[in-house]
Amino acid sequence: MADETGAADAPAIVLQLFVTGQTPRSLRALANLRRICDLRLPGRYEIRVVDVLERPQVAEEARVLATPTLIRLAPAPNRRVIGDLSDERRVIDGLELDGAAGSSLPASFP
Repeated sequence: MADETGAADAPAIVLQLFVTGQTPRSLRALANLRRICDLRLPGRYEIRVVDVLERPQVAEEARVLATPTLIRLAPAPNRRVIGDLSDERRVIDGLELDGAAGSSLPASFP
């Protein structure tokens, strides 16, 4: 959605997922993240995927030592979760998504 200046609205949540190639663990982490975001942040998120095999300098700059690693870039401050992201509560709590950017996320999962 663009405003009258033509600038696109920034997503409320910007996430960067570091993976190592197209491994089952990497694909599972991305699928889990998309599922969580679609359910809890519909239309209010951006996912940036970084393959550390293709872009090791980006992982080094972000101090990523293990994959998959998920970093919430916005809103500040940055938050991290490491693993395949299968534990939804751990992801929501670890990234502090319950209250991020005016979020209306429920305090508990169904």
